Amino acid sequence: MSKALVIAEKPSVAQDIVRALTPVDGKFEKHDEYFESEHYVVSSAVGHLVEIKAPEEFDVKRGKWSFANLPVIPPHFDLNPIDKSKGRLNALVKLIKRKDVTTLINACDAGREGELIFRLIVQYAQDSTATTKAKGLGKDVKRLWLQSMTPAAIRDGFEALRTDEQMTPLASAARCRSEADWLVGINGTRAMTAFNSRDGGFFLTTVGRVQTPTLSIVVEREEKIRKHVYRDYWEIKGTFDAAAGTYDGKWFNPDFKKDKAAAEGSAEAEFRADRVWSAAEAQAIADAVRGQTGTVTEEAKPSSQSSPLLYDLTTLQREANSRFGFSAKTTLGLAQALYEKHKVLTYPRTDSRALPEDYVSVVQQTMGMIADEDLPGPLRELAQHARKAVNDGYIKPNKRVFDNAKVSDHFAIIPTMQTPKSLTEAEAKLYDMVVKRFIAVFYPAAEFMVTTRITKIPAAGKTHHFQTNGKVLVKPGWLAVYGKEAAEEGDDTTLVAVQPGEAVRNEDVVVNALKTKPPARYSEATLLSAMEGAGKLIDDEELKAAMQEKGLGTPATRAAIIEGLLTEKYMIREGRELIPTAKAFQLMTLLRGLGVEDLTKPELTGNWEHKLSEMERGRLSREAFMAEIASMTQRVVQKAKEYDRDTIPGDYATLSTPCPNCGGVVKENYRRFTCTGKGGGDAEGQTGCGFSMTKIPAGRSFELHEVEQLLREHKLGPLEGFRSKAGWPFTAELKLVKDAELNNWKMEFDFGEDAKKEEESGEAVDFSNATTLGACPKCGGSVYEHGTNYVCENTLGAAKGKCDFKSGKVILQQPITPEQFGKLLETGKTDLLENFVSNKTRRKFKAFLSWDAKAGKVGFEFEPRAPRAAAKKAPARKAA
Repeated sequence: MSKALVIAEKPSVAQDIVRALTPVDGKFEKHDEYFESEHYVVSSAVGHLVEIKAPEEFDVKRGKWSFANLPVIPPHFDLNPIDKSKGRLNALVKLIKRKDVTTLINACDAGREGELIFRLIVQYAQDSTATTKAKGLGKDVKRLWLQSMTPAAIRDGFEALRTDEQMTPLASAARCRSEADWLVGINGTRAMTAFNSRDGGFFLTTVGRVQTPTLSIVVEREEKIRKHVYRDYWEIKGTFDAAAGTYDGKWFNPDFKKDKAAAEGSAEAEFRADRVWSAAEAQAIADAVRGQTGTVTEEAKPSSQSSPLLYDLTTLQREANSRFGFSAKTTLGLAQALYEKHKVLTYPRTDSRALPEDYVSVVQQTMGMIADEDLPGPLRELAQHARKAVNDGYIKPNKRVFDNAKVSDHFAIIPTMQTPKSLTEAEAKLYDMVVKRFIAVFYPAAEFMVTTRITKIPAAGKTHHFQTNGKVLVKPGWLAVYGKEAAEEGDDTTLVAVQPGEAVRNEDVVVNALKTKPPARYSEATLLSAMEGAGKLIDDEELKAAMQEKGLGTPATRAAIIEGLLTEKYMIREGRELIPTAKAFQLMTLLRGLGVEDLTKPELTGNWEHKLSEMERGRLSREAFMAEIASMTQRVVQKAKEYDRDTIPGDYATLSTPCPNCGGVVKENYRRFTCTGKGGGDAEGQTGCGFSMTKIPAGRSFELHEVEQLLREHKLGPLEGFRSKAGWPFTAELKLVKDAELNNWKMEFDFGEDAKKEEESGEAVDFSNATTLGACPKCGGSVYEHGTNYVCENTLGAAKGKCDFKSGKVILQQPITPEQFGKLLETGKTDLLENFVSNKTRRKFKAFLSWDAKAGKVGFEFEPRAPRAAAKKAPARKAA
């Protein structure tokens, strides 16, 4: 009997499919790598099992990364098994080749990446059947397209399998995305690395089709912050006495008109109706109105506010970052677990905020589940709002929610009819957000009464105007679903009543001195917005929807792009802010200087995403898209290869710390920090003393504050992030030493060899000028900094052998400050440190360093896990 092989993306999904099919196809036999029933064989990948690679004759190893081997544009791509998943790949190939398997069903995640995972596995199986390429397997191919992971939804999906022909456009877009990323990433990275490594060494400079324009957005914002000119201005606030009580108002100029042609960053661009630009003028206005009487006019208008639309992934990531500080990666992981593991949310990797028009009855049933089920914890409070939505008939056809034109491959994220059980605290927070939005979107608009009050004070031949705004909630509508949460965020200002034409008297007037502010740094929430709008921050929902198809990356990949920039040290997180590093500025300077605009423009890459979207709809050919990518790749390599000047033009810094050799001015250029002489190179014929040092020792870019410290103190570190010529990361201190032969200063790495020699010599070490960090937990002696370690005094000199307490100043790439190590000695452990990097997985992790008395050494202590919410006890039932 012929069978269908179902290939899921992950083992857990394969098990869900087996559970859903058991009632309709009978018992499944469990084998090591698959399940089998009368009609189905069900197995899975574990994400990507193969990756594309250039054919052997086009492959260029790292040691040969030079312009001579670029560009690399192969006529086709081969496939390379991913080492850690070879066993699973071989098992799938064996199942694909089974003679009784006549149909292959792609059950990978419903999207571009899921399509690619399946297609590459099948291509690998084809290529491995014969020496000639793609002889074909003679199998029928079908697509299981799931929006929800409940058993009923899975069974419905098997009833409506899509054909291979229907999926061809999505498969083409998936391959183009993968191959375009490879071409731009490999050629761009190798060209920029070759350019930066021309003077020797190996400075890895990664670029990417989506990564680099995203970084460009962050760098451009930081440049505006750095160039911001702080300007003083004044605001005038008055308190007025009416018959019913007092109220406040702010002075404004009613004749003010914004200059739309004003250049960004100019003084004119910062003019506002309520700003006064001289202290004397502000004080004169305050003195004129103080104690004077005026008249009041008032206009009250009803206003309404509809609930926000349902969540797509980017909006969910943005709001979870703003509310809870969740990173985009964390939110995606939580949403995926709620979809895949708990089955309580629909497919999360979506860019749609609407539902299909035939989904009204499903929504009614889901709302009924929320209304009737005893939901865990704080979610229980939502049942009453869901019940009201059902009882009052709020759920009905409505183009704002149900609109096929606004649904792509996936619809908005909503709850399923599955009751949540055993959610973690973080999962419950995210589920609560989605459920509240789901209920609120069907509720009526919130209604307000908005009042604008103008107080006019005639004084000294002029009339001065003060504005007061009030907003009162008349009908809560959808805000009722959010309760206190909405009230805390709202702006409900009730004004004391005034009669038409009533005279009021100024009781007090205050002049506040303020300064203009630079634009805010990006957080993950605002950067996700920028990526979604291809670099244009848009507040208007309709305009944002129009730009949605031209975003940077996809909802599913944006979190990974941000994490990649953090991993490559192009950005750092500081609180919720994302701050670009010196390495990021250096890359932008290089790309701009070379004139490689393609790699820095978010709009262009957004346009590529739009073209991939067009390809998914069958409106653009794969060949046309790839020809454009190949042409751009050749142009990038050519520009870097032909650049023949000594340095790259850019906006470079002048250091405040003088040259250690002659006291002259040290300036930055593209590659080095160089002495330019006492006059900074401005005087005719003047040159520097010859002092110069690289900006990128061992592939790590200096931050400006670091090089200032090195010049000032002649030592720096220990620092992590250096790379050997073989590409291995290492940690070291840097020092400036006087070279007698050169008669100048030079920079060297300090690996603590001098301190090690001191330790081994047995001679006394002088700690008389050093400050102890605390008592040794082993012997009670004093602990000091020594070389690259913290050591007990009794491990050195005459006392050597009495104790062996020693701990590194950098552990797994995490610098341990003297303050933190002192805290460990005093209390037994440090604060929670966030930047340890596992040697095995290369992933970051958080931990406390603590003293383990039993083991007699410093070790790791991890945060206790958040307690799981108590699971609702399910009634006993027979196994299927």
